[in-house]
Parts: sequence; structure tokens; C-alpha cells
Amino acid sequence: MRLRPICLCTSIFGVLTACSALSEDTAAARSARPLLRAQAPGFYRMALGDFVITALSDGTVSLPLDKLLNNTTPEHIEALMARSFQTLSAEISINAYLIDTGSRVVLVDTGAGELFAPRAGGELFTNLHAAGYRPEDIDDVLLTHVHADHSGGLVVGGKMMLPNSLIHVHQAELDYWFDVQAEDRAPAHQKHSFPQGRASMVPYQIAGKVRPFKGAIELMPGIRTVEAPGHTPGHTFYSVESAGHKLVIWGDTVHCAPVQLPDPSVTIQFDSDAKRARAQREATLSDAAEQRYTVAAAHISFPGLGHVRRRGNGYEWVPQAYGTTLALSQADCR
Repeated sequence: MRLRPICLCTSIFGVLTACSALSEDTAAARSARPLLRAQAPGFYRMALGDFVITALSDGTVSLPLDKLLNNTTPEHIEALMARSFQTLSAEISINAYLIDTGSRVVLVDTGAGELFAPRAGGELFTNLHAAGYRPEDIDDVLLTHVHADHSGGLVVGGKMMLPNSLIHVHQAELDYWFDVQAEDRAPAHQKHSFPQGRASMVPYQIAGKVRPFKGAIELMPGIRTVEAPGHTPGHTFYSVESAGHKLVIWGDTVHCAPVQLPDPSVTIQFDSDAKRARAQREATLSDAAEQRYTVAAAHISFPGLGHVRRRGNGYEWVPQAYGTTLALSQADCR
């Protein structure tokens, strides 16, 4: 039998045509596939002496900074944001922190729950589960204050989300958010915070689970309250110490780090007492820079763990170095 000669050019053309068709099919398949937009679970751990700290993300919220920040100008805000490669409409993190002492599991703040839905928040419990904890594992909740993005996660859909927890909060917070006269005096843009705060607290009060405190006290071994009034009347930090290592968990001392660290005089409309909040921020930043302890900040980009150092007349944020093991802070390792 005689073999038919093969045209090399024809063969190559056929292969190229087939490859082109396959490439077009692959490109079409890719164009039909939706872009993947979900982030990885938002939790991050670090060791603090014998304790383990887990940062938990409740998501981010976009804020119109030029409309919310006070004692400044839009031009000044825009320039400072541009220096950090950000715009006036910034994504602000909502962070909470879990302290596992080995004997107690303590959650500092609870995120916004459903109160910022659908635009933001509501991710804390998903990330709590991803971090290996269940809501019923939480022994204590420490509230820095009763604003929605810090206490809203206590109650979702009318249900107590942390049924086994004792809720620790400064007495001045309860006095203020349950004060009808204070609500009447509050500016219009703050009035909604009063019914939101009460709705988060009342179920736990009825259940006998609210534990008000006053002053600077030790709530439990290794965890002390630090009074920081201004943003709200009972605004509180929590100082956590174990085996010679220290972490201070801020509430709302800083809402926008690119602006308020270089210029601590800038306040925000959410402050109950802007003058007092400014003084508190200036003192807080100075102390953090001088003492060099680790800071956990509710609204600095997740995980919000790092240090404060002086820069000129202001300050700058030094993020915690990422580690795949339970890393101590840089200051603690010196």
C-alpha cells in the first residue's frame, strides 16, 4: 500500500487552528466565570506572654471623611490621606479582640451585628468560628463603649448572640445611653445611637448578665480597665498584661489613622465631647509612643495591632510584623 504524502504546512496550520479554537474556548470560559471577591477569614493571632490574643474582623465601613472629621479642612484631610495612598472615602476597619487566658475567654467589643447592614459589618461571628471559637465559649465581654459598631453584635435579630457571657461596661456608659434627657440634648446625627445602645444592652440586663464598673480596676487577673472618657462618657481602654508583656486595647481613640496620627487635634462627629476626646487622644498617643507597648486599635486597618512612634509634631503607626507562629511584638522582643 502506498502512503499518502503529508503536507507539513497543512498539518501545522491544523494544529494552530485547533489551539486557537481551544484558546478562544478557554477565554470564553474565563470571561463567563465571575471574579472571586471574597477575602480570607479575618482573624489573626499573637502571643502575649502566657495569653493568646486573636484579632477578629467585623469587616470595613466606608466613611465620607471630609464630612465627618472636624477641626480641620477637606484640603488638609485629602492631603494626609493621599500621603497614605488613600482617598476621602476610606475603608475603615471594625476590629474586635479575643483574649484567651487559658482559664477564661474574653471578647473586647462585638462588632456592629446587623446595625450597619447591608453596607458593612456583621462578619465577627463568622470569623470567630473560623478562629476556632463558638459564641457560647465566651465567658466575658468587655465593651469599650456602647456605640453600634462596638456593642451591636450583642443582639442580632432579637437574639442574644453571647448567651453565656457576662457583659462588663463602665457605669457612665449605661447612665448616658439610658438617659432620656441626654438623648434630647444630643445633636441630630447622634440621636440614633441611644435606642441602638439600649436595644443591645437590655436583654443582658434582664438576664442579670451586665456587670457595670467604675474607675480603673482589675476586672480579672491580667486585665485592667483604663478610663478614657471623651469619645463617650464611659469610654474605656483595657490593659492586658501577661509574663511581662503588655497590650492596650483602644476603643475609638483613632478613627482615621492617616489623619489623626499626624494631626491628633482632628476630631470626629461621633465624639460626645470633642474637646475632651482630643485631649484624651493626645495623651494616649504620647503614652503609647513613650512606653512602647503593643496597641490593639478598633479602627486601624485590620488586624489593628502595632505600635505608635513620634514623627515630627505628630505620630505614625508601625504595624505588627506578620508571623506564621504566635509572634511577640517587636517591642517585647528587644
